[in-house]
Amino acid sequence: MTETTQMPPPPPGDAGRQRSPEYRLARNSLQGLREDLFRDPFAYRPLPHRRTDGPFVRRLPGRMRTAAERLPHAVIAGIALFTLMIGALSGSEPGGDGRALLTGLLCALPVVTTLTRPVGAFWLSLVITPVTAALNGGGSDWPWMPGAFLCHLTVLVVVALRTRPRTAVWMWVVTAVYVVLSDGVIGGSYYYSNGAPMLVTSAFALLVVSLRHVRQAAQQEVSAQQTVTAQERSRRTLLEERTTIARELHDVVAHHMSVVAIQAEAAPYRVENPPPELERAFATIRENAVAALTELRRVLGVVRAEDYEAPDAPQPTLADLDALLANVREAGLDVRKTVTGAVRELPPGVELSAYRIVQEALSNSLRHAPGASAQVEVGYVLGGLGLRIVNGPPPAPALLKPSPGAGHGITGMRERVSMLNGRMTAAATDDGGYEVAVFLPVEAAAEDGA
Repeated sequence: MTETTQMPPPPPGDAGRQRSPEYRLARNSLQGLREDLFRDPFAYRPLPHRRTDGPFVRRLPGRMRTAAERLPHAVIAGIALFTLMIGALSGSEPGGDGRALLTGLLCALPVVTTLTRPVGAFWLSLVITPVTAALNGGGSDWPWMPGAFLCHLTVLVVVALRTRPRTAVWMWVVTAVYVVLSDGVIGGSYYYSNGAPMLVTSAFALLVVSLRHVRQAAQQEVSAQQTVTAQERSRRTLLEERTTIARELHDVVAHHMSVVAIQAEAAPYRVENPPPELERAFATIRENAVAALTELRRVLGVVRAEDYEAPDAPQPTLADLDALLANVREAGLDVRKTVTGAVRELPPGVELSAYRIVQEALSNSLRHAPGASAQVEVGYVLGGLGLRIVNGPPPAPALLKPSPGAGHGITGMRERVSMLNGRMTAAATDDGGYEVAVFLPVEAAAEDGA
């Protein structure tokens, strides 16, 4: 059984949209013709200078390289002069009267116009073709006199070089229409017509120019693709290196931190009746080791993969400074905190950066000045937040030796301050200690929003 389904006719309002592919093709073609040849044809488009970064031109001396920039202009000027001579010498009285000279000037005019108004030069060439033929009525060539023939062929090639292949096709089609009209309507009395030689010669010339355009476009596309491929390869190499570094860091640091946590947890059980202070110290060591492991895994996850999403854990703020100071006090650093100004909530980025700066500065005090005392000053001032972390010199009979560092802590602090458009100074004090002073600006609108 065959079932036939009849589609309802389109509504009247959509009749214009239901067009055949042939109609759409013809409409697009006419739009291309209007855009290429009829839309502002005499717009000023000067011929650009030749590039001097080619493999041959860049080896030339300075003056010759400057002259090479004007080489296309000189070539067109030379062709225009040659066209003037051909047009003047092929007139009814070659070079002998004003009409011959006028014919030569008319033939050279479109060639010169290609330097500034390429599409207008094409229409100008079509206009002067019957004019030169009328000025030299006794000539045997139709519809192009010898000078006009060379002029129109030159204009077609130059305009095609300066535009695109579609424009070259439309110029050839318009030229063909002109040949048909001139031969069928006007040129019946002429014995010889050079319309066919013009169409064949110009077709070959425009085909070569179009192939050149296609080749240049293909080279540009290949070059762009190679650039993208090189960037992708570099990005992949960087990602592989980051993955390798992350894996090595995890294997080395995480292993030792895990050992520290396990030993800190087991240490109180190895001592008979350990004092409470010792148990608290080992518990603090274990908590710090576990916290460091958690932070390490999060950071290495960011390093290992670009699409890694950090967990939505709350970030530390200035409200957590007391816990941080209690932690470093248990590690042996005598630290005091002073807060001035009206305490208020700041933007999250400022809060986090301030906390990390204080944390890094106190860590540096623990490493480089063991046994010294430190002072943390937090100042809520108009327009921002001030921080000052200063530690004194380590005691002379120090039980612990300072640990050397690579300076990455100070660099990290400076990067955080620079990111927030703040100011920072870090230098040794006169008594042998070290001071870090930071100001983080906060706009009034940001404070109101916080």
